[in-house]
Amino acid sequence: MVAKGAPALEEIRLAFGDTVIDRDGLLDRSKMRELVFADIAQRRKLEAIVHPRIRDATLAQAAEIESGYMIIVVPLLVESPLKEFVDRVLVVDCSETTQFKRLMARDADSEAQARRIIASQASREARLQIADDIVQNDGDLDATRRATIDLHARYLELASGPAR
Repeated sequence: MVAKGAPALEEIRLAFGDTVIDRDGLLDRSKMRELVFADIAQRRKLEAIVHPRIRDATLAQAAEIESGYMIIVVPLLVESPLKEFVDRVLVVDCSETTQFKRLMARDADSEAQARRIIASQASREARLQIADDIVQNDGDLDATRRATIDLHARYLELASGPAR
């Protein structure tokens, strides 16, 4: 969506200024996170640019799939209009402590920023509430793999049954 030369990137540059574009012409994700997680109006402005494009691209890709089932990864599904297009919701869940640690390791520049990012998202309870299926992802990779294999078998079974 925001690759160099992509229309969304140019629209972001026009909406937010050159400070969110790095010297290589790419989106400076750190600066963008800093901006949008400090100001909800800025976050909404960014969402208005990227969310319709994400929805359209996701639905176009989904229309081309020839499989018993497909998984669409939507990190913010609770808040997304894409939830209208899915039959089941799988939540890959972890404790809030694990979520915070992973966010700090991957995306956050500070604890305060990590807390703002988490606060801007649907709560763990809200995610679990919409779940048809849950995979725990707090630690043991083998347990996560086994749960995924079991769900794959279940999804193939559901896909081969009568249409809903």
